[in-house]
Amino acid sequence: MDMNIQKYMAFIKTVERGSFTKAAEILNYSQSGISRMIGDLEKEWKVSLLERNRTGVKLTSDGTKLLPYARNVCEEYMKLQMQVDDLNGLQSGLIRIGTISSIATHWLPNIIAEFQKKYPNINYELLLGHYADIEAWINEGRVDVGFTRVPTHSDLEMEFLEQDKLLVVLPENHPLSSCDKFPASALAEYPFMLLEKGEKAEISEIFERCGITPHIQFITVDDYAIMSMVEKGLGISILPELILRRTPYRIITKEIDAPSFRKLGLAMRDRKNVSLAVKRFLEYLDCRNI
Repeated sequence: MDMNIQKYMAFIKTVERGSFTKAAEILNYSQSGISRMIGDLEKEWKVSLLERNRTGVKLTSDGTKLLPYARNVCEEYMKLQMQVDDLNGLQSGLIRIGTISSIATHWLPNIIAEFQKKYPNINYELLLGHYADIEAWINEGRVDVGFTRVPTHSDLEMEFLEQDKLLVVLPENHPLSSCDKFPASALAEYPFMLLEKGEKAEISEIFERCGITPHIQFITVDDYAIMSMVEKGLGISILPELILRRTPYRIITKEIDAPSFRKLGLAMRDRKNVSLAVKRFLEYLDCRNI
């Protein structure tokens, strides 16, 4: 990679991650190497790009003005590389993926392992976040594709992949642990542990649809914290089936008598303009059952 492009990438990733150390991890450089490259840019451009402090870094006003241009240069460089790859056949490439944690845990390891058999020299950058994070990353160009729920709230291309059932989670000794399906009306009768991730959750939509006001005792963004609390008998919850695969907790799951799902899919800005590596990855997903 051209040395100037490396410097621009160091600048961009440091801003995105908020520290030299995190940028260094992504770009496989030392922390001092990232700092030196940004220092070189500041000398070349005769401006201060970043304010350094104990908690990390933030853009200066000059850095804020120049960052979009650095992004554009890097995007154009990636398009150039894409054309070179098209001419030479896919020998290398980078796929940047945004994903929710349950897909990162239960789908992507198998998907990437199989894809690597055919394309062993492809590298991956994985960003874990919530639905809104992933949409923002796609729109900003931080990731090429995102595994998230359907539909998205922005004007992205979306491909539906699978329905993920929402299940009630109970402690083993719960009075309704032996029922066939959990009655939706009973959701309001026990302390409830709510999984909320910054957006209106599918779980809240179940309560609205069924006209239920739950007794919410605990709200968190952590799936495993909820499972642990349910195991201890502190309440009940609703979680997606995908999250509940291979759980280490002593809990019981039940379908709700008012069937509920979240729809999962793959989002991107424009399939026609992705890199060759991403194109091959999408083609592989098209031919594969998740």
